[in-house]
Amino acid sequence: MLKVGLTGGIGAGKSEVSRLLVECGAVLIDADRIAREVVAPGKPGLAAVVEAFGEEVLAADGSLDRPKLGSIVFADPEKLARLNAIVHPLVGARSRELETAAAKDAVVVHDVPLLTENGLAPLYDVVVVVDASPETQLDRLVRLRGMTEADARARMAAQATREKRLEIADIVIDNDVPLEELRRRVKDVWADLVRRARATQGTPSREPQE
Repeated sequence: MLKVGLTGGIGAGKSEVSRLLVECGAVLIDADRIAREVVAPGKPGLAAVVEAFGEEVLAADGSLDRPKLGSIVFADPEKLARLNAIVHPLVGARSRELETAAAKDAVVVHDVPLLTENGLAPLYDVVVVVDASPETQLDRLVRLRGMTEADARARMAAQATREKRLEIADIVIDNDVPLEELRRRVKDVWADLVRRARATQGTPSREPQE
């Protein structure tokens, strides 16, 4: 098994890269998706979040109002750290369960937005960073996600700097490009990951898919 940590700044296009890697044959463990699962209604994680931030972070149906919570924590590093202390251990435990269930020859891609911030690079055999310019990130967040410019800048500022992410990268995917070019670059990265898996394990791994 090759353990790959995939990360990138908000709006860099990491989710698109993870989708393309799955098309190639990767097993994806999506930290964001798991983070939603662990704070679903009825889960202990949601109760802990409500205890920390109050019932104002609940939507009318009892689910977590993520935009409301985001507006509270992303402008306040102390509150963001409090939220992370609740959610991250739960996400880590579930991620380990899913990794254990993967095939021994799998290329397992952990999609982890805060990999750099939480010093998680040593957990992975390879770290892949999806990179885009701050101008591209801001444009995508405002134009595609409907954020205000102020909210988008606050989200970006709450993350590690571009330089810090690049420092931990074994592979960098430049995503200041059209989708078709990104697809070609991801296929090249997949071929590299398959080679690394073979070298690490000494056993045949899956062939890159065309």
